[in-house]
Amino acid sequence: MAKSKLKKGDLVKVLAGSHKGEKGPITWISKDKMTVSVQGVEVLKHVKPSNTDTEGGIKKIPAKLNISNVGYVDPKAKDKPTRIGYEIHDGKKVRVSRRSKQTLK
Repeated sequence: MAKSKLKKGDLVKVLAGSHKGEKGPITWISKDKMTVSVQGVEVLKHVKPSNTDTEGGIKKIPAKLNISNVGYVDPKAKDKPTRIGYEIHDGKKVRVSRRSKQTLK
């Protein structure tokens, strides 16, 4: 499993792909597959009818984005994406924005 500095609920901006520029919080994260799902970023898929879904048709499904294609949005740096680092404060390891040097929740 690879190390990820993003967490569920973090506000991110899509940096690459067909949804480039869209912002939203992370709703789902898979650290072993290195993918995230961002609220509001959806793809259209053709779904065949099944026993549970008798309608089928074209549905909006949350897109799974590679974790490298999203960047944490720093609210103190005019909503620009930033990288995240770690620092030790009072004996605890905390996340820090690389752009504004502010501690993150």
